[in-house]
Order: sequence, then C-alpha cells, then structure tokens
Amino acid sequence: MKTIVRVALWVVLAAALAAGSSGQGPGHTFALGADDFLLDGRPFQIISGELHPARIPAEYWRHRIRMAKAMGCNTVAAYIFWNYHEPAEGRFDFSTGNRDIARFVRIAQEEGMFVLLRPGPYVCAEWDFGGLPPYLLRDPELKIRCLNPRYMEAAERYMAALARVVQPLLVTRGGPILMVQLENEYGSYGNDRSYMAHLKDVWVKLGIDVPFFTADGPTPHMLEAGHVEGAAVGLDSGSEEKHWELARSIVPGVPIFSSETYPGWLTHWGEQWARPSLDDLENEVAFLLGAKKSFNFYVLHGGTNFGFTAGANSGGKGYEPDVTSYDYDAPVSEQGLPTPKYHALRQMIGKAIARPLPPIPEPIPAIDVAEFPMKAHASLWNHLPEPIASVQPRPFEMYGQNQGLVLYRTRLVGRKSGRLQITDLHDYAMVFVDGALAGTIDRRLGEKAIELPATANPMPVLDILVEGMGHINFAQEMIDRKGITDRVTLSGMTLMNWEVFLLPLEDRWVASLPGGAIDPRPGTFFRGTFRLDAPADTFLDLTGYRKGVVWVNGHNLGRYWDIGPQTRLFCPAPWLKAGENEVIVFDLHEKEAKPVRGFKEAITPPTPSRS
Repeated sequence: MKTIVRVALWVVLAAALAAGSSGQGPGHTFALGADDFLLDGRPFQIISGELHPARIPAEYWRHRIRMAKAMGCNTVAAYIFWNYHEPAEGRFDFSTGNRDIARFVRIAQEEGMFVLLRPGPYVCAEWDFGGLPPYLLRDPELKIRCLNPRYMEAAERYMAALARVVQPLLVTRGGPILMVQLENEYGSYGNDRSYMAHLKDVWVKLGIDVPFFTADGPTPHMLEAGHVEGAAVGLDSGSEEKHWELARSIVPGVPIFSSETYPGWLTHWGEQWARPSLDDLENEVAFLLGAKKSFNFYVLHGGTNFGFTAGANSGGKGYEPDVTSYDYDAPVSEQGLPTPKYHALRQMIGKAIARPLPPIPEPIPAIDVAEFPMKAHASLWNHLPEPIASVQPRPFEMYGQNQGLVLYRTRLVGRKSGRLQITDLHDYAMVFVDGALAGTIDRRLGEKAIELPATANPMPVLDILVEGMGHINFAQEMIDRKGITDRVTLSGMTLMNWEVFLLPLEDRWVASLPGGAIDPRPGTFFRGTFRLDAPADTFLDLTGYRKGVVWVNGHNLGRYWDIGPQTRLFCPAPWLKAGENEVIVFDLHEKEAKPVRGFKEAITPPTPSRS
C-alpha cells in the first residue's frame, strides 16, 4: 500500500510539473550599469541558484527549478559541459535527454526564472577535464585555454554549435538568458587576456548580444588576468566587503556580483563528506542580502556525476578523484530534498525580499528495495577485444579511448622479477603475472611501483589492467592523459612490445555481454534483477563490493569504491520501470557475488555543522 501511495504521489507531482506556471512576460531588457544590473531600466538584484542540467535527470528539471524559486531565487545559473555535448569529435548533441539545453532554459522561463549561462569552453565544476573534450588529448603538443590553433579550432566549433541553440533564448529575443560567462576562473590558470577578449569577440560574431561576465577569485592577480573589458565581474566568492572594494579598484565602472557563493563543498574519494558551517553561510548571505548585492549559490543543487563524468583535482595532496555524488552539501540534496540549509536560506531570503515565496514542491517519492541476489555473469578476461600492437605503452587517448579500462600486456624477456615501475600511472592499476595478482598501484596514494615475485616461467606474461578515473578539472595539471603515460621498467629495464586491449565499458557493450564461464582472475561482471510495482527513486547500496561501476537498465550510475565515503549510488525513478529491473555490477577485485539492496535516502548526514 505504501508503494502505491508513493507512486500515486509521484504521478500527481509529474502532472503538476508538466503543467508549468504562468512564467515571465515577454519584452524584458537587461543591461550593465556603472554599479547595478538593470532589468527593464531599473536596478535588479540577482539571487541565483546553480543547477547543472547534465547532472539532473531531465524529468526532474522542472522540480529542481521550482525548488530554486521556492527558496527565493529569481534566476538559475547553468554550466554547459562541452564534452557532454560533443561526445565524439565533430558530433554534437543538444537535443536528446539531458542534452536538450533549450528545453531546460524554456522550462526556467515557464517557471518565471531568468538564466545565467556558463558555457565555458572551460568550466571546471568538478566535471571530467573541466568540460573540455578528451579527444583534444590525442594531440601530443596540446595547449589549452589559450590561442593555440588546434584548441581554438575545436572551441570555436563548439561555440558555433551552442550559439545556434541558445541565441533564440537570449533576453534580447524574448528569452530568459540575461548574461553569458566568458570561460571560468581564468585568472587562476593563465594571463592571456587576448584569449579572453577573443572568446568575447567570437560570441558576439555568433549573435550572442547579451552582457557578458567573468568569474575569478577575489585576489589582485586573478582579477587582473581574468577580466575582459566591458564584462561584469563575478567573484568566487564575494563574501566580504573588502572583496568588492578590491574588484572596484581593479575593474571600475561595471557591476560586481558573487558568482559563486558556496553553501557546501566538494568531496573526494577517501575523504569525509564535506560539511561547511551553516553559521558561516548565514553570515555571508546576511551580508549579501543586507547590502542588496547580487549573488549565485554554487551550487543550489548539485545532482550526480553519472557514468564517467566525475572529475578530479590535483592540490597539495596529489591526485584527488571526485566521488560520484555531487550532493555538495547543497541546500537541495542529491535526491532533490530540502535540507536544513534550504529552510534557513528560504527564511532569510523571504524576509529580505519581503514577499511571499511559493510553496516548496512536494518531494519526489523514494522507495526501499528489498535485498536481491547477484550472480557472477561474465568475466572481463573472456571478452577481450583484438589487441593493438604497441612498442611501448601509450595513454588511453592516443588509442582513441577517453575512459574505462585498458589492459596492457607483454612477456617478460630478460628480467623476470624485481621492482616494476610505471612512469606515470593514471590512475589505478592491477598488476598480474601469469594470471596471478601481484599487487595494485594507486595514483591517489602517490604509488608508482610494486615488487614482482620470482617465477619459474621462462617467459612470464605481465598484465597491467588500468582504470582511468576522472581527468583533472582545475589549474595547472589539466593535461591529464589516462593509462600508462610514458613507460614501464622492471629493475631499470624498459619493457617493450606490448599488446593493448581497449575496454571503454560502453553501456551497450556491457548490456550485450553474454553470460559464461568466470575466469579465476578478478574482474567480474555480476548480474541481478529486482521487481517494482512502479518506479520511484532509490539509492543502491554496494556494501560488500570493492571498486567498480554499476549499470541499471543500461544506465551507468557511476563509480563506487569501498574507501568511501560514498557507499550508495542514486538511481532515479525515470531509469526504472514497473516489473523486472536489471542491475549489472562490474568489480575490479571482488570475485564472489554479494547481494544488493536499495534505500530511500543516501547515508549522508542531513544536518549541517555549526561553527
């Protein structure tokens, strides 16, 4: 009965969302004053909440936009991920599923919301390669985020394709898009202001005739390097008056706003969940509201890094891959629920703008799924493709692969044991000698070598199975090719003559794997099914498995890893169906099938910390 009630609620909610609301009237104007944003000629305070269409099932876009509106926002900001819309070089998709950007923008307008468009080409966003397409990494001389001809050729092709989609949606044409961002946080990376100016010129030539803005940290060198003449200045973040004074001194005569006000923060594998203080957030928002400054919550709702879209950072700790969830400790949880932060901010914003806010949308139903068994289904080792001969190993991208796994194989001639060193490994490797696991190498831990045991085999087979995780998305180490990036040595001897097996783990390939014999080596696909009366959101719990990827009905939910903190993967209702649902788990280490179950909610604690 509870399931039926939840399903009924979900149906009612879906119908309400489809109906929309009255939305905006036509004919707005938007301009940059000397200090203020001007909507229809009057000062306008932007109160924006960031949502990323690629991280939210398209069926939930309207719900999440309504959540932003009910918290008091009048605008939504949206990153557009170049690599999400150009999955293969020269092939663009702006029309299917989560890639239908025009639909997202139209829904925002129907809900009475304006839009800040953040199209890159580079965006960061803890997204794989900061939104840049990994095919660029095939160029051994690649230079990014500058006027390099190869880079700019690709970037301008993307900009032209996107411009055709968004041009009819600009405020100058009756749409809700008020401003377009130029690049992102460029002052944290480079100082080629001619590159930034060129991006603006390209957009203008493509018919983008709304104001532009930049976004940089509130430091002198970042603001100076990242500024573009005539563009509004975004501060990441503008949490204190001194940040605004600094920006005015460097870039006078244009509006300034906090382009990324952080209610939460990101989390990497192996860390504790980031839980920034609610007290600090309330103090910052009180300052912004009290001074009537414009700002954008980054993020209001993060969503999920489905598939292989999660990026990585490279701070002082080394390589730091991001978890699959992009919950971000944001006001709206990964599942779309209001958190205590949401309610606190709604109260503050409602009091400041002195008008009633719309009711908070009803939550989308979620269900527990009873534990169901999994069975060993197929072995990676029994489904290897034809190998590619390679004198020395090369990165994934040089073979035309951007993600997944690559198996590098050679026979040991000369040295048979000793210190095996990979220069350099990106990102996680399992090393086998004659089919026996000799050890693992984890870039995250700074590991580069293991000891190979002695063997009686005069020609032992060395297998190195490499998982490429997220491409680095920020700062100076973004040229982050995956796999073995240089060479492999054994006690100083460079190993030659490799066979390379490409295993991108594409959804269709995984779904088509026939069941069969299971190899004793780890690297197993497990399969199971569960039944539903009707679909609803759930979180699949992978406790018992070690490291791998999960597919449900052919949809890649993302990575799991027993180092935590994430143990449950969000599975949205639109990817489920009444009746039988298929789950496939690929695990790098686990050889025994373990049951899986679903929960109504993630484990992440709902209560934010107080300072």
